[in-house]
Formats: sequence, C-alpha cells, structure tokens
Amino acid sequence: MNLIVHHWDTDGITSTALLVKALKMEEFTNLTAPIGEFRFDERIREAIDRAEKLYVLDFNVPEEVENVKIPTLFIDHHNQGRIKNPLVEQVNPSLEGNYYPSCSLVVSERFGLFNAWTALGVVGDIGERAFGLNTVRELLKREGLSEEDALRLVELIDSNYITMDRKAVEEAVGVLLENNVRDLLEYEPWLKKVEAIEKAIEDALSRVEERKGFALVRFESPFNIISKVARKLVWEKKYPGAIVINGDFHGKAQLYFRVSPEMAGRIDMANIIEEVKQLGTNAGGKREVLGCICEKEKVEMALNVIETRLGW
Repeated sequence: MNLIVHHWDTDGITSTALLVKALKMEEFTNLTAPIGEFRFDERIREAIDRAEKLYVLDFNVPEEVENVKIPTLFIDHHNQGRIKNPLVEQVNPSLEGNYYPSCSLVVSERFGLFNAWTALGVVGDIGERAFGLNTVRELLKREGLSEEDALRLVELIDSNYITMDRKAVEEAVGVLLENNVRDLLEYEPWLKKVEAIEKAIEDALSRVEERKGFALVRFESPFNIISKVARKLVWEKKYPGAIVINGDFHGKAQLYFRVSPEMAGRIDMANIIEEVKQLGTNAGGKREVLGCICEKEKVEMALNVIETRLGW
C-alpha cells in the first residue's frame, strides 16, 4: 500500500494530487494529521505499519520519519534539518539554500508535471504574491483560470481545514483527481463551508474594540478563523495591530496577535512569543505574528504579556 501523509491546506492537498497523478497510482491512502498538530498520531502510525511505501508532503515533521522502517519519500519546502534515516529520501530545495514558495512546485519539478494544481499550491501559500511569478500566471492561463478564480479555489479547498473537518481534507484529494478544476468553483459541499466561515468571520469582526489604535476581538467559534480575522483587521481595516481571541475552540482557547509590517520593526515579537511559551502554552510565530493555543484559563495571562509589552 502507498501511504501519503500531507498537510491539511491547499498546498498539501494539491501536492498530493500531483504526486498521485505523476506516479499513476491506482491504489493509495492519503491521511492528514489532526488539524493544527504537527505530528503523526496513532491513526497515521498504524497506517504506516501497514504500508509498503510512505510519502510525506508539505508537512514539516522531519523528526517523525527518523524511525520509520519503510522506504519514504519526504518532499517539502520549509526550512528544516537533514533527515538521517537511510530509508528516507528527502527532497527539499531549502536544504541547499533555495527558496520555493510551495511544495506543489517542488513536486512538479521532481516529476515534470505542471498544471493548475501546481499554481494553486503556490497561491495557497503566498496569496496574491503568487501572481508575480511567471510560472503561476502561465499555468493559470493555460487552464483558463483568472487570478480571482485561483483565490476562490484556494478559499474553497481551505474551507475543509478551517472548519476542522479532517475527513473532508483527506477526501479533497479525490475531489481534485476526479473533477475538472473549473467545475470545483461550483462544488456545493465546499461552497456551503465557505458561506459558514464567512458568516463566522463577519460575526467576529462585529465585536471589535479599539485599544490605543489596536484592534481587540473576542469571540467563540469551532472554526479555525482566528488568523483570517486578524489579517482582515490589519490588511483591510488598516489597524497597526490586532489581538484576536477565540475563547472556546474545541475546549481550548486561541490567541492570535498580528501587526503591520511597519509596526513589526518596533515590536520584539520573538521575545513576546518566548514569554507566552513560558506560560505553558503552545505558541509560535514569526516577525509579524504570534499564534497560541492554550487552556482557557491561560489565555488572559497570554494577553497580559502582550498588553504589558505594548505598554497598555
């Protein structure tokens, strides 16, 4: 059995579809991890025990394959260390210092198969910046897709993980393989998910408080929309920063702090992330972003760290 473990977003799903088509796989199983968790859970480990070959795509967990005992092809584009397991072939341009905007592009180059899925993987990972790449523009033109079509398709595919529907994420690979890509713009199950997501985002945006020019939002939702709410506040509403709290996300709390590029130079986000981690939370991020999931009682402590750093 061929087993494919992939990331839950558009890039992971399109990379998987590309692999299956390139290798003309007639039989395969594709699984994604628990959404939001970068690890192999028991379900994946049991599937590995039954598999003859493993493929890991767009899933930055090199440590998880160090002990696998079957031939493994590990394709990624994120920064990571070299895998030492001799059964694992690691394909990642970043190991040679080369930046690739998506795993789909790495898969396409590896197997010589480029189509709309390649482009959608790039759009899924870097958004509108993808349209500045000749390869993306040419592939979309060849498939008769506009930039708006591409953004909409990414929104539709990503709706599966945003609604925390792991089964639908895995089924999305088959949906891509079995349908013309343009037809997916009218794919009813995904359209319904997007409609529900948009409603939840609008509800969250209606709850904005302003604190010293920054946006503060509190809401409760089972959907993983916290980063989308923050992006809208900073990118579209033009707040210099936004703190977004989902107070009940499957029994836990989420906190997301995003600042504008201009504000990023004035805030030491790395130190804020470290302070929040010291509270015993699962926190991470980069220069402009902090994301955190924690027990409900700790979210106010995490918020206090940010407020103190901002001098509130």
